[in-house]
Amino acid sequence: MKYISVKEAAKKFGINERRVRVLLKQKRIEGAIYKDHKYLIPENANKPLDRRIKGQRLFEDSPLNDLDFDFKNYRKKFPTDDGYFGRYGGSYIPNNLKKAMEEIYFGYQTIAKSSKFIAELREIRKNYQGRPTPIYHCQNLSNYLGRVQIYLKREDLNHGGAHKLNNAMGQALLAKYLGKKKLIAETGAGSHGSAVAMAAAYFGLECDVYMGEVDMAKQAPNVARIKVLGANVIPVSAGTKTLKEAVDAAFEAFAKEYKTAFYVMGSAVGPHPYPLMVRDFQEVIGREAKQQFLEMTGELPDIVAACVGGGSNSIGMFEDFLAEPVNIVGVEAMGTGKEPGKNSATMTLGKEMVLHGFNSLVLQNEDGTAGDAYSIASGLDYPGVGPEHAFLKEIGRVKYEYVTDDEAAEAFFLLSRLEGIIPGIESSHAVA
Repeated sequence: MKYISVKEAAKKFGINERRVRVLLKQKRIEGAIYKDHKYLIPENANKPLDRRIKGQRLFEDSPLNDLDFDFKNYRKKFPTDDGYFGRYGGSYIPNNLKKAMEEIYFGYQTIAKSSKFIAELREIRKNYQGRPTPIYHCQNLSNYLGRVQIYLKREDLNHGGAHKLNNAMGQALLAKYLGKKKLIAETGAGSHGSAVAMAAAYFGLECDVYMGEVDMAKQAPNVARIKVLGANVIPVSAGTKTLKEAVDAAFEAFAKEYKTAFYVMGSAVGPHPYPLMVRDFQEVIGREAKQQFLEMTGELPDIVAACVGGGSNSIGMFEDFLAEPVNIVGVEAMGTGKEPGKNSATMTLGKEMVLHGFNSLVLQNEDGTAGDAYSIASGLDYPGVGPEHAFLKEIGRVKYEYVTDDEAAEAFFLLSRLEGIIPGIESSHAVA
């Protein structure tokens, strides 16, 4: 058998020497041996097939080519005045909350669209949050995988370490203009709770954050941070003691205090106008990302991907790309299996029903009630999904895939060790 060197193999395979060494360490070049402190590769060895991110070859062309849909005017049409994206969305709330929702919607449509409000929010984005957050090219990870270039939108560099503050500051600013004295919020992983606590401190408001006891145990550092920021963390012991029950408890509190308090919904869920407001306050992510990517590469990305629980970071990223010829993939949590109670894969396994004041896809029990959700990521541990996501799936504009706990954990360590960037376990689903 005749052998060649790493340098000769790189030339033969049409790749760089570093990539050859990665393939050798992974034992993916058949017949290669390590002798006298160097690799020897069979002359007739074939180049291994490259690994690819899950979902990369789902489309050959953008689905825009096959959709008869006007995405140029999408934002003007959806949601409708009564809060619907197709048949998803709406406002299914008790009568004692209708005036509160009408006040929020009217305030959002008037106050939040004013030049004064927009100017103040932009100043907050720049000088408090530190926006724009950068785009980062994962060169080491891209070389490791081969024939793919991966870029990250670094929302971890947004003040507070997550995208949640984009929405929290927007809603808190609206609460200030409406004369409210307290912010009420729910949280799963703790990021939204931290963000609302920051916003309350910034605007001088009281703050109550409802959190399931299971999530409090998993996210103890975030619980401590919320308390340091001056907010009250209120444990929720009902049901699975996670995000679903925290939302229930927060809504109950809001129903009693809506005259003086403002409920800051953390994800693109809930009754109208919350899916609209959260989308609009989070859209800064995709707007920045598209401009930055064009400036960095001169072209649009082939694929835009983000994790999906309730769906706030993903809808913020996707919105500015809907009318562009790019593939969009939402990634949800399959947990440890497809059996009930072992996952949060709502887009894959959910059925249509009303939950927390809106109509969407929801994980269900056999009797038609909302089922239990599970994920290694507390921020994805929710049995429903934002109505706009359900709509975008139905019309075929966005493809929704799933990743297991183990796959997310593998991606978490891979990005950490190759790039020196420790992602949230939620975002690790998209990395996977």
